[in-house]
Amino acid sequence: MLTTALLISGLGLLFLGGEALVRGSAALALRFGLTPLFVGLTIVSFGTSSPELAVSISASMSGQVGVAVGNVVGSNIANIGLILGISALLSPIKAKSKLVLWDVPIMIAASFLVAALLDDSRLAWREGLLLLGGLVAYTGFGLHLARREKNGIRREFEGALPPGTVTLARQIVLILMGTGALILGGRAFVDGGVRMAYAFHVSPAVIGLTVVALGTSLPELVTSVVAALKGHPDIAVGNAIGSSLFNLLGILGIASIVHPLKLGEVQGEDLGAMIAISVLLLVLIRTRFDLNRWEGGVLVASYVGYLAWLFSRVSGA
Repeated sequence: MLTTALLISGLGLLFLGGEALVRGSAALALRFGLTPLFVGLTIVSFGTSSPELAVSISASMSGQVGVAVGNVVGSNIANIGLILGISALLSPIKAKSKLVLWDVPIMIAASFLVAALLDDSRLAWREGLLLLGGLVAYTGFGLHLARREKNGIRREFEGALPPGTVTLARQIVLILMGTGALILGGRAFVDGGVRMAYAFHVSPAVIGLTVVALGTSLPELVTSVVAALKGHPDIAVGNAIGSSLFNLLGILGIASIVHPLKLGEVQGEDLGAMIAISVLLLVLIRTRFDLNRWEGGVLVASYVGYLAWLFSRVSGA
């Protein structure tokens, strides 16, 4: 009962906190003159990754390094296989933004970088700084491309972002409330996930790769599915891919600076699965970002296949 209560209450706080943080930070960024396109493809997608950030930092500080790393790896696999797959199944996706088209190869490069840094099974603060440096470079690159986008793409994001009439005081309150809810929700969710791992006699890393990763990916799922159904393909894709990039560069970077991370019981095969599904996405989109329904089905099937393989590995251990 306690485990279930911790998971449900933690997930609720993470969802509400992430929503408040996204609304507050996006409106604040628009107030300071950033373009809606840049805000939508970076700040909003980073904001939907705030539950992963809260969970990974909480796990890192409490010594549950398997949950911290597993959460990022599992969330990235879910972002591509489950979230983009379901979005394409509901409504075929054809993105037009140059920034979105660049995001996939950059995400693959970041995945290889993280795998290389974890070759010795640990991530120290110096490597965390390197990852954060990559995030800063990517953000600068995104701002440069956003300024060169066509007016039609800019209008797509203008209609999907929070209205700019919100007062500055309310924006700050939303950010503070969202941050507080994320901190409390992250601690409760990690505690519940660890208790579940012990109850089912599996490692916390497996819970991080599955239950925790799926739970913290709910904001990305909701955002991308709604955007796809409303005919905003660039938002649907940009949110999922941008969140994956922030997971790799921002979350692992910050968490490893707070406390050195270890690969723990997350295995090289899990990192390989993350890279493989990223490369699969690149193959499916080919030269244009075009995901039809059968390709969405392939992505979802790949995610289900990974889960089946993971649980067979655990049951055979």
